Amino acid sequence: MGEPTHSTRLERILGVQLSEDAVRQWPQSGELIRGRSRIAEVESHFVGLRLGVGRRHTCGDTVVVEWSTDYGDGRVYRNVSIAELEAGSAVRVTDYWGEPFTPPPWRETLAESLEMPADGTWPTDDALTQD
Repeated sequence: MGEPTHSTRLERILGVQLSEDAVRQWPQSGELIRGRSRIAEVESHFVGLRLGVGRRHTCGDTVVVEWSTDYGDGRVYRNVSIAELEAGSAVRVTDYWGEPFTPPPWRETLAESLEMPADGTWPTDDALTQD
């Protein structure tokens, strides 16, 4: 059996197909996109997007993916997508994303530097590929 064909970016990120009536939730903007075709339509508006998948975790009917993206303006975002599956297809996906920032100086003595290798959990900007 070959690798499944993915026709949306979200399917490539998740590694599973979306159900036709899947919903995608974006808590940051308060939006819900209903249906595989609308999810694909929204994705089509992001021209020049580059992305890289770091890790996928599967636990029962849940898939969690850590990934990075650049929407074409050179700003990299670190993302986590959580998919709920039914019969192997994603029916609900919630995406969280955030732009990296420089921590405040007061945390220097409390935190260590997190190594961000290109092939790590959140791919670095130079490891992202054109979509």
